[in-house]
Amino acid sequence: MKTKQTPLRYVEWLSAEEMHTASKEWVSELKFIKDEHLFFEDLVTEFTSQLIASGNFSDSKEIVDAINRSEKQNDMLIDAVKIHENELQIMVDGIDQKEEEKTYINEHRDLITAISEFLKEYKSLKTQLFDIIKNIKKEEKRNLLLDRK
Repeated sequence: MKTKQTPLRYVEWLSAEEMHTASKEWVSELKFIKDEHLFFEDLVTEFTSQLIASGNFSDSKEIVDAINRSEKQNDMLIDAVKIHENELQIMVDGIDQKEEEKTYINEHRDLITAISEFLKEYKSLKTQLFDIIKNIKKEEKRNLLLDRK
């Protein structure tokens, strides 16, 4: 069953202050994700030998590639949100510019969609990475217990 994606209509009623607040929250969340990417890289580096030895090297390489793609997309979104936030002046300058304001609102709507999709993919990536590390830790613990016997 396919779901039909409906356009977001409620954005048209957001005030400039609400859009500014949303932009600040997006930047904050995306910067936090940027820090988490650094953690992921350290995690992968720490478990590199286990990832190679686990026999799932192709899966591990795929995860590393996905982390790199996620980092690049995160950086692009941070830049896009900062530019969007800087253009907020159009909404608050007191000059009636219907087309520019409409364009700004459409850009905000597009950012809502892009960031939502990114966060969904990011959470999936994060879950996959932690599952791999969890399995490695379980295997290490099992091998440690077997070695003690």
